[in-house]
Amino acid sequence: MTNRLETMIDQGTGREPADIVLKGGRFFDLVTGEIVASDIAISGDRIVGTCADYQGATEIDISGKIVVPGFIDTHLHIESSLVTPHEFDRCVLPYGVTTVICDPHEIANVIGEDGIRFFLESANETIMDIRVQLSSCVPATHLETAGADLPIEKLLPFRDHPKVIGLAEFMNFPGVINKDPVCIAKLEAFQGGHIDGHAPLLRGTALNGYLAAGIRTEHECTTAEEALEKIRKGMHILVREGSVSKDLHALMPIITERLSPYLALCTDDRNPLDIAEQGHLDYMIRTAIKHGVEPLAVYRAASISAARAFGLSDRGLVAPGWRADLVVIDSLENCKAEMVFAAGRRFTDALFATRKPVAPVGLDSVKARPVQAMHFGVPVAEGETPVIGVMPGKIITEHRRYRLPVKGNQTDLDLGNDIIKVAVIERHGKNGNHANGFVQGFGLKKGAIASTVGHDSHNICVVGVNEDDMALAANRLGEIKGGFVVVEDGKVTGEIPLPVAGLMSLEPYETVRDTLHHLRKAAYALGTTLEEPFLQVAFLPLPVIPHLKISDMGMVDVDRFMLIG
Repeated sequence: MTNRLETMIDQGTGREPADIVLKGGRFFDLVTGEIVASDIAISGDRIVGTCADYQGATEIDISGKIVVPGFIDTHLHIESSLVTPHEFDRCVLPYGVTTVICDPHEIANVIGEDGIRFFLESANETIMDIRVQLSSCVPATHLETAGADLPIEKLLPFRDHPKVIGLAEFMNFPGVINKDPVCIAKLEAFQGGHIDGHAPLLRGTALNGYLAAGIRTEHECTTAEEALEKIRKGMHILVREGSVSKDLHALMPIITERLSPYLALCTDDRNPLDIAEQGHLDYMIRTAIKHGVEPLAVYRAASISAARAFGLSDRGLVAPGWRADLVVIDSLENCKAEMVFAAGRRFTDALFATRKPVAPVGLDSVKARPVQAMHFGVPVAEGETPVIGVMPGKIITEHRRYRLPVKGNQTDLDLGNDIIKVAVIERHGKNGNHANGFVQGFGLKKGAIASTVGHDSHNICVVGVNEDDMALAANRLGEIKGGFVVVEDGKVTGEIPLPVAGLMSLEPYETVRDTLHHLRKAAYALGTTLEEPFLQVAFLPLPVIPHLKISDMGMVDVDRFMLIG
């Protein structure tokens, strides 16, 4: 290291030519807010010179372009991109995302420690810097059946891994507030380190108690008012815009120069089709500026403020001594990445070819029993029936109640009010649980959609108008080892196999992207009015997000944190 350090000093002073020099462009100084005309000298993985003229072994003309620090996605589940970490690397790095902080919570809920190891091994190979938060809530709650259990004893062996930052989103906020022993054990083990939060709508003294446990970040804010309270109480707010959870517009009022040191950006869950059509964090930056957000505020949130929130003290500025994660863009407003450097390496297809492959895991994780149409019946009950109310663009659902039609001795759906059936089927081979209910807001007029992506325990979730189609869709998932299936009038009209733990494809991201396009068309043919119906299905069994959800054990009143009839 001594010789390398001396070389960087020599290249920074100009005594020796730098390894790479970006010439003729300007960089966005996120300290002063100025756009500075300057060469940028790179030595190895580090920036060694700015605000001067440099010579380099390799010189790249970037005249007319602007250089900004590489973007940092501060909270996401790579599994929700439906591709492996290697393919996610190929998919997202070209958009300027050089660091991601992921929670392998989805795969951990299916196959436990093997899933975390798979992500850590992959992170050691990817070109972008993948950092891992250890999944804090496996299982997420006692109200569903997960495939694995990760008490603190199983997490501790991973704590000191160089790719691990800390403890991932602590979703069981009732467990924290009520001092559940399992929660307390995990929180105690990570005191002094980073603990990521997850507390939608939590306010007042309950929020104070939650934060007293040392939790510092939050990505579940859906209003500016909620975000401001959490900022006042010391939280770093991660503004989220994913394929389903779209909070950017609601939180734009807080993305200001004054508050930007306490903000970051994240996607949480975003699929390759949306990335191809819109972009990634670059889309958030573009959109925010278009709606009047100060460029300095949003670029800070995308890099330096994000880095500081998670203790990544080596990145986030275009300055000497800082990690050479750089994005060459056309303009601050368009934020189109024309060149990307990750730790001083210019992104090319050839660079991806240098990575070692990592063997996939969880290839036989779908162990659900076959089902028939009769298994989707809902017995008649007195009074009103609870109905999950879907709100487009949100994973929060409403707890609605309706008097539904009766057909024989069964409660029937109500297409006139857009109320169809939903079921969750345990798929880990634990107990064979099967729960049925009703959901409003999908717009389906026929057929069924089924998925093994069902946050957080990832049992089979199926919505539909026809019980025969629902059974066909659910059973087809077992045959393809997991994924998404669309059925119309007794025929499979679209599917995508996701055999890696029932969550990720073994195919290149381009294939997944193109298949998703066909899959979305098949879903639209059923009448759905949702822009992203598949991830909306996936969030129906998420019993840590208000207000009404469904698990393999039954309907869940999230506000009371209990199963209901």
